[in-house]
Amino acid sequence: MDPKDRILLKAEELFMQFGIRSVSMDDIANNLGMSKKTLYQYFADKDELVEAVVDGHINGIQDDCLDCRKEASNAIHEIFNTMERIMEEFSNMNPMLLYDLEKFHHKAYQRFRDHKDKFLLQVIIENIEWGIKDDLYRSDINIDVMSKYRIESMMIPFNVTVFSPGKYNLAETSGLIIENFIYGLATIKGHKLIQKYNEQRQKNLSYEESKK
Repeated sequence: MDPKDRILLKAEELFMQFGIRSVSMDDIANNLGMSKKTLYQYFADKDELVEAVVDGHINGIQDDCLDCRKEASNAIHEIFNTMERIMEEFSNMNPMLLYDLEKFHHKAYQRFRDHKDKFLLQVIIENIEWGIKDDLYRSDINIDVMSKYRIESMMIPFNVTVFSPGKYNLAETSGLIIENFIYGLATIKGHKLIQKYNEQRQKNLSYEESKK
């Protein structure tokens, strides 16, 4: 693997586990078994490295969103596909990550904000429109308001003053918020599908637990 790609992968892994602020360039170099001098040949400083990690992560999220839609047979199915991937990712994510990004790496955080407020917002709008079209979501929904509400609710589990990491699980909290959101959108027909996908999800979780 190219040294630059190795650095990006290891930096992302450490940031996800420990947050960004607590991981130094020394930590990354030591974990890679390379000198800090070599690390700085590829990235001028930590800001530049964080920006590159965020860019790569955003690209991965966008690919995942497109895959979730391609694999879905309806709007609610798409949400459950997305929820599965979010919970898998968030199960290994330090809740302080977004706080560190906003507080100490402004340019990288702005890239994340642009991604959230443009790409992700459009994904949510299209999902709501799809659900309304198939009579899975209520036709009286204000799409503009509810899509922005959903975007902002994504950030709530990362508020460590409300959901302290020692008490709340990031993945579970995010899953509950998503589930409550789609129940609020859904018609009776949609509620039946949510129940069906929830039952399937619980069976899958039970099966995975039994294999451990």
